[in-house]
Amino acid sequence: MAVIKPMIRSNICINAHPVGCAKDTENQIAWMAEQKSKKGIKSAKEGNAKAPKNVLVLGCSTGYGLSSRIAAAFEYGADTIGVSFEKEATETKGGTPGFYNNKAFDRAAAKAGLKSTTFNMDAFSDECRQAVIEEAKKWGVKFDLIVYSLASPVRTDPDTKVMYRSVIKAIGQEFKGAALDMMTGTLSEMAAPVAEGDDIPNTVKVMGGEDWERWIKQLSEADVIAEGCKTVAYSYIGPKYSHPIYRDGTIGQAKVDLEARAKNIDTQLKKVGGAAWVSVNKGLITRSSSVIPVIAMYLGCLFKVQKEQGSHEGCKEQMERLFTERLYTADGNVPVDEEGRIRIDDWELDPKVQNEVDKIMPAITQENVAEMLDLEGIRHDFLNINGFDVPGVDYEKEVTDMTAID
Repeated sequence: MAVIKPMIRSNICINAHPVGCAKDTENQIAWMAEQKSKKGIKSAKEGNAKAPKNVLVLGCSTGYGLSSRIAAAFEYGADTIGVSFEKEATETKGGTPGFYNNKAFDRAAAKAGLKSTTFNMDAFSDECRQAVIEEAKKWGVKFDLIVYSLASPVRTDPDTKVMYRSVIKAIGQEFKGAALDMMTGTLSEMAAPVAEGDDIPNTVKVMGGEDWERWIKQLSEADVIAEGCKTVAYSYIGPKYSHPIYRDGTIGQAKVDLEARAKNIDTQLKKVGGAAWVSVNKGLITRSSSVIPVIAMYLGCLFKVQKEQGSHEGCKEQMERLFTERLYTADGNVPVDEEGRIRIDDWELDPKVQNEVDKIMPAITQENVAEMLDLEGIRHDFLNINGFDVPGVDYEKEVTDMTAID
């Protein structure tokens, strides 16, 4: 029996609260169901021919992947299969946040009469693809939406069995930027090393679009892709402040590959009346964004400006807008930019937002950091990822079983 408090080391939270994670997932579900009611969105079973019926979410346990699955199921009434690779809890040892999120999602789906299966497997493996294919055939369904939201530091090539590691590094010259400790508000300088050797191709191998393309190929060959199937993968562009380490760095090279592969996949899916897109999403606090130079400080600034202007969104709001205003519009058209990408980072990169950010960023000092940034907001989001600081949870109550989500 123990009272669970967040354990934070070097801007990373290394534990999770079972009840907090589950409650946060349930809160997202309740909010999404509210949007369904408010907007009068009907499921396929309720006569909406455009609504997704059977959805596969790769990387379903946290962040945009989890919110995508919630939107598909609780706003559009879809049955879902999810894949993520989580550390499972035992009675005495905690699991990863995604373990609890998945458990809460599956329980809520069952209660709502929705079918759901969650595979705790390496989504990069052909064994996982086979398990998903077999499950789809057991259900007697074909996927009409496939969400690709995988983020991992490593990937083993299914053909060669070689393991590749991704890195967050600058290209050409070292990048230095402000690091913000979100719990204390302390500023320091952080440097990102320069990519060398095979850093770039290895990162592309892990975080690019090769695996996404392999998923679509094997699902197509197994005949579990429906007529008109849509698929979407997630990316980020961000502001000028993060370009040296993100868009122009090793991760950016992987995202360029992702966008190129999207075109290949789109060509493949056109044969069954389907399509593929990369959706460029808003920057949010994640487990990795807290340890990348300048990102946490920029997001603290962005959140403050967007909340003042009334345009701030979290994961669930972004994914709800992706589904209702991009993927499943009334006229069936999907709005894209000149590169064919879906843009739901439009509110983040709105000039009136970025102009305000540009005024604030150079003026931030240790003395005024709490006043200039939305420190409370990013701290809340940072803790929330791991099930802490969730409204309605008694954090003084002892947890007797680390597998229980009540």
